[in-house]
Amino acid sequence: MERTNAWNTYDLSMRGSCMDFADDYKDFLGNCKTERECVDRIVNEAEENGYIELSEARRERKTLAAGGRVYSVWMNKSVALFEIGSEPIESGLNILGAHIDSPRLDVKQNPVYEDSGIAYLDTHYYGGIKKYQYVALPLAIHGVIVKKSGETVIVNIGEDEDDPVFFVSDLLVHLSADQLKRPGSTVIEGEALDVVIGNRPIVFDAGTEAGRDSKEKDNGKDAVMRSVLKILEDMYGITEADFESAELEIVPAGRPRDAGFDRSMILGYGQDDRVCAYASHRAQMESHGLQRTSCTLLVDKEEIGSVGATGMRSRFFENTLAEVMDLCGSYSELGLRRALANSCMLSADVGAAFDPSFASSFEKKNTAYLGKGMVFHKFTGSRGKAGSNDANAEYIAYLRDLFERASVCSQTAEVGRVDQGGGGTIAYILSLYGMNVVDCGVPVLSMHAPWEAVNKADLFEAYRGYKAFLQGASFTNT
Repeated sequence: MERTNAWNTYDLSMRGSCMDFADDYKDFLGNCKTERECVDRIVNEAEENGYIELSEARRERKTLAAGGRVYSVWMNKSVALFEIGSEPIESGLNILGAHIDSPRLDVKQNPVYEDSGIAYLDTHYYGGIKKYQYVALPLAIHGVIVKKSGETVIVNIGEDEDDPVFFVSDLLVHLSADQLKRPGSTVIEGEALDVVIGNRPIVFDAGTEAGRDSKEKDNGKDAVMRSVLKILEDMYGITEADFESAELEIVPAGRPRDAGFDRSMILGYGQDDRVCAYASHRAQMESHGLQRTSCTLLVDKEEIGSVGATGMRSRFFENTLAEVMDLCGSYSELGLRRALANSCMLSADVGAAFDPSFASSFEKKNTAYLGKGMVFHKFTGSRGKAGSNDANAEYIAYLRDLFERASVCSQTAEVGRVDQGGGGTIAYILSLYGMNVVDCGVPVLSMHAPWEAVNKADLFEAYRGYKAFLQGASFTNT
């Protein structure tokens, strides 16, 4: 089936709206490279749009009614936003769910060391990456260091023009005969992804007695490492031991950019899945007067299996919904179960865009194309649909009608050729409640690379589709 290119459906005004939306998204993407940064930005914008914190509403014993807006944050890495609809919550919610974590390098807990006069941070990669893509690339450090006193130090180095950047070194091609014989998965080993952070020894003032004593006592041992630690102490008041209670993420440095002579695409880090998270968040902010209660759920840890207290497998969403129902005066255990089972969800996650350079990995009739709108995956998983949510045909038909009436451009796809690989999302986790769920997001080129590409029209259509979904009438789960 041939799909319409979304750009061909836009008049001059729509094209302008699409480009403006993309500019707003680039600002979000450039400033939100970690889960914590995403949550901070989203909460600030939510409060500007009339949302109040759930714990505050509980303290003040507020009663939520139609039009009420609340949000809840968990461990600064996941956030849920609700707007109460006119229908009882027990009849179900319309839910958008995306993840705000992305593949990267994480700094280990005992990371700082020196070898041959070069200081390093030892790392452990997070999520599915091609390790060789992270060498010889400008990198930035984002995250937090928490001292024993409880003070949190925010770290963001490498993004401003005057900031230093960091890098993982690579072997020069002149000496790479053995390296280039290895398969791609071992060209660079995981333990070789250590980040260069300094090369100048600590300076002693030889003109002072203390300087002479220090130089003689230390005899130059680990002088570069100690120089870096002294800089960190001066900048942030931290010691080497404070790395034990730090969460530092190594990400590609630099802001997202327009791509192509026509500026039709965006190239940037972390678009899986912040492109869908941003579109979902904007749709939530701009939806009003709803029949069904809406929820946008933005979670952590999807890239490593949705595990832990901030991943989708935790009880964060379920517990938060119970609190919301309580403030609406409608909580009961049975009512909560009914609300979950009667809900509908779009698992807002990206899809693999067809790449003509690697055409053999795709099946052309069932793949997503850049520029042809938001993409639906009836199922994901790998090979024999393993680990997948497989959406009901009735739910797909409802969404087809909804988006057609809203003039939203969409397409359907699978995750590459059947035996080539595959992937998963949070869809199967929400489907465990019995609700209807389908994957629906933005096609991405070079997914999981340090720099990924999306088409601006696909982003805009996803936002329009998510908004139409939140504003849609109830769908009865059967």
